[in-house]
Amino acid sequence: MFHLHLSLFSKTRALENDIDHFHDKLLDAGMTFMQALKIYLNSGRNADFKKHSKQIKQIEHNADELRRSIENNLYGYNLIPDQRADVLELIENFDKVINKFDEVTYMFFAEAPVIPEEYRETFIELGQLSADAAENMCKASRAFFRDLSAVRDYAQKVYFVEHESDLSSRKLLEQIFASSLSLAEKLQLRQFVDGIAEIADEAEDFIDRLLIFTIKRDL
Repeated sequence: MFHLHLSLFSKTRALENDIDHFHDKLLDAGMTFMQALKIYLNSGRNADFKKHSKQIKQIEHNADELRRSIENNLYGYNLIPDQRADVLELIENFDKVINKFDEVTYMFFAEAPVIPEEYRETFIELGQLSADAAENMCKASRAFFRDLSAVRDYAQKVYFVEHESDLSSRKLLEQIFASSLSLAEKLQLRQFVDGIAEIADEAEDFIDRLLIFTIKRDL
């Protein structure tokens, strides 16, 4: 078995640090997203929510800078040329999840939807499931660089949580469309349910690719 550790990138300490920090940004985005979601559901688009929204935007911006630095270093130092394309694809797909946290938070900021109280608990449940999927995706990705044997364990957690996210989003949509809300309100809320659930979907898509690359490296 070919064991990959971050020492594979030992030609440059900066690249090793960038990869670690890049993973940290996803965890930061997930935690900040959940804080922002809870604030919004409890208090609306207040100053505290706006602060968290700006924090996620900054996290997303910093992650983009790290992604570009990682990509430039992989090419600049001609590292792992036989696996570079796979790593670059993983980095790009990883970044999509960070971007999704920012995108959904901005939707709340820009549209300020009215969330009836009876749906707020399920919105939080759905948000937490998506954040959990992203967290386990992050752990699986770290394992890809450090301990291939642990990738599948975290991958299975992502698949399980994404399935639970599907169930939660369907339950919420059924409740919304069975309510007396106007069609316009129902359709707006659907966008937010779908947006939150798509975070878990993106995490699942990442894991699909990660497992393929893990198998390739384990041959």
